[in-house]
Amino acid sequence: MAIVLFAGTAPAQPAVDTATALSERAIGSPDAPVTVTEYFSLTCPHCASFHNETFPALKEKYIDTGKVRFVYRDFPLDRVALPAAMMARCVDEKRYPGVIAVLFKTQNSWATARDPIGELGKIAALAGLGKEAFESCLQSEELANGVLTSRQEGSAAGVNSTPAFMVNGKIYAGVHSIEEFSEVLDPLLK
Repeated sequence: MAIVLFAGTAPAQPAVDTATALSERAIGSPDAPVTVTEYFSLTCPHCASFHNETFPALKEKYIDTGKVRFVYRDFPLDRVALPAAMMARCVDEKRYPGVIAVLFKTQNSWATARDPIGELGKIAALAGLGKEAFESCLQSEELANGVLTSRQEGSAAGVNSTPAFMVNGKIYAGVHSIEEFSEVLDPLLK
């Protein structure tokens, strides 16, 4: 099944490097003793709440100190979340965490806009992704299928809502405070 998110007869676009776009996105030390994997949808208000309210403290206390490696996993819940995830994966890998932060901070404006793709294009441009590259990104069936595969893998692992966090193989669904994360993480760090 072909998924084309940007229709039209545009001239040939630069090819998306799908392998790079679909490579794991993570922050923190690869040698951290604990890995936290978040399954999220960029249109999920609960995910935005986590990223805007709890994530900065989690990053400061655990990720920046080398205790936790944080892995981002796409779990798009709707037809707007999918192109948002694709766009984020097409920007330079080093900019990915910042783009995710911007998407969550501005979720109320782009996700509910009359033209969400147009709004995503503006964010992509600010992240250094030109118009042609953005269009090519959203036209990539291989990239769309890769993002959807991430969701399928999450579902197979037991994820059925967002945000969901996997900590050393155990799933914690929903938004959690930094104190609740500490209750889970601190015993694993002793």
